[in-house]
Amino acid sequence: MHAAADPHARRIRVLVAKVGLDGHDVGARVIARGLFDAGMEVIYTGLRRTTAEVVRAAIDEDVDWIGVSTLSGAHRVMLPKLRRLLDENDATDIRIIAGGVIPQEDIPELIANGVSRVFLSGTPVAEIVDYLVQETPRA
Repeated sequence: MHAAADPHARRIRVLVAKVGLDGHDVGARVIARGLFDAGMEVIYTGLRRTTAEVVRAAIDEDVDWIGVSTLSGAHRVMLPKLRRLLDENDATDIRIIAGGVIPQEDIPELIANGVSRVFLSGTPVAEIVDYLVQETPRA
């Protein structure tokens, strides 16, 4: 049995978000469904959310992770801002993963600014599930 599907384990909670003006969410919905099918609790924010809306939802829903899907090129601004807002709201335990169209050369800067991991377009959902299972502290 996959660790995420263990009925006795605390379920991993993930908020999947589309921040900014990016209006394409097929990838985000595929990831959300894959995480759900793996036994995680998934909250999907829908399109065109602000970083403040995402942080508020993440805190309200008591999630372990925020997964941001980005295709718009705004990742270098929005992801560090998301981390900063989480920290300012004493939500330092909520971690961020990102995916979508992100140039390889931007990844080190994102990691340095609080993104735990970047999954490039085409990453198998199972790889994301495995990462979340391995990296989520068990209470």
